[in-house]
Amino acid sequence: MPSWFEIVLRTLAAIVILFALTKVLGKRQISQLSLFEYITGISIGNIAAYISLDLDNLWFLGMVSLGVWVSVSVAMEFLTMKSKKARDLIDGKGTVLIKDGQLLKKNLHKERLTLDEMLEQLRKKDVYRVADVEFAVMESSGEVNVMLKKEYQPITPDVLGWQVANEREALTVMMDGEIQEEVLVEAGRDREWLRHELDKRNLQQEEVFFAQIDSNGELLLQTGEESKQPQNSQTKPKERVSMLIEQFEAELVRLERLSRNESDRRVYQTAIDRFQASTKTLPDKAIKP
Repeated sequence: MPSWFEIVLRTLAAIVILFALTKVLGKRQISQLSLFEYITGISIGNIAAYISLDLDNLWFLGMVSLGVWVSVSVAMEFLTMKSKKARDLIDGKGTVLIKDGQLLKKNLHKERLTLDEMLEQLRKKDVYRVADVEFAVMESSGEVNVMLKKEYQPITPDVLGWQVANEREALTVMMDGEIQEEVLVEAGRDREWLRHELDKRNLQQEEVFFAQIDSNGELLLQTGEESKQPQNSQTKPKERVSMLIEQFEAELVRLERLSRNESDRRVYQTAIDRFQASTKTLPDKAIKP
């Protein structure tokens, strides 16, 4: 057998074997890797290259080595699932880098992380002031996770005491001009409804690049061309004014709840009372759509 042909066969066999072994190792092996998983991935790749190219030695010895690596890796995963001590030893533990807005120099040096690298990680989380951070930790995977101080966190309906309806994922009913029949049925719609919606927008089926049905049952269409994209209805000025008034009042209420002392609470409560009194004097037509 020619050497080049044997290399082709070995390489194809190595690809098939690596694919099968990756399925055995699971999705963790292709996501955020722990230290041991990182070493395993490199070693398996090197052994696969050996199987493909080394014609002077017995190729099945490489197969034995691959089997040992995969067996040890799977055993380690089961061990880390069962034991916290083993998990800390093999995968490592998270390291606190920022606490109460203060950088911990000792821990930064421990992880060999420079200030420039730390600031870069914060910017990736849309954080630009270290003082805004309540807690930042480097996980065993090397990722830095950040929790902002309460006063700098985004406002949520829960903070405002609002009750909102459950949200469901948007269902993709058309891709590249093709109707996704199963998804359309799951959304409780049919082809006639879809054609009717396309007719209302003066679109042909083949013109639609992408279409979804959101949680409100509204069909959202995209043609892939800016000039043909349906225009979303803009918020009317009166609706916008009413929305801003509600948001401002809700923000005052939130700040009053988060006050750290009675003096601050009274200041916010006074502002709320004045704001509510001033909005009552506005004509209804000025704030209602």
